[in-house]
Amino acid sequence: MDAAQRRERIIAMLDESDRPISGSEFAKRLGVSRQVVVQDMALLRASNRNILSTNKGYIHFNPGLKKQQKRRCIKVCHHTAQIRDELYTIVDAGARVLDVMVEHSIYGSISVDLLIENRQDADEFVKRIEAGDTRPLKELTDNVHYHTIEGASEAVLDQAVANLKKKGYFMEGEDSTNE
Repeated sequence: MDAAQRRERIIAMLDESDRPISGSEFAKRLGVSRQVVVQDMALLRASNRNILSTNKGYIHFNPGLKKQQKRRCIKVCHHTAQIRDELYTIVDAGARVLDVMVEHSIYGSISVDLLIENRQDADEFVKRIEAGDTRPLKELTDNVHYHTIEGASEAVLDQAVANLKKKGYFMEGEDSTNE
């Protein structure tokens, strides 16, 4: 298979998958090095393919392929020790946490894709925070941060927000919006 065929195969694999695919997994399945996969991803992005790199692997953001989900940007605040509980609160309501974003006074908006769909994803995320020498993004803004959450219906998102309110994590205001 030549390079162009391999890149088309990468797109097909992403579109067929219901989860992110790591660079190592691509390399193994395609019989190339991980570096070749990284280069292919860069070329695909340069050709306007909407490929996102997440902490769990690559995804192809193609809204036309998947059932339309409801999304909402929410503003929250909590201590670092409460990250797992915040994420559990959202996923237990049936929603996914797509990203985390902060509004920094100097750097402006800083956003990172998370794609947390269940408790296991939340546990893995918290484990990486605990194991590293890094601090969560929210610590740049006195724990205030935003998440884009996604669910099958407005009722799912409403339940996630209601549960966050009960725990005191949700911040009311003009910054929490529906999309």
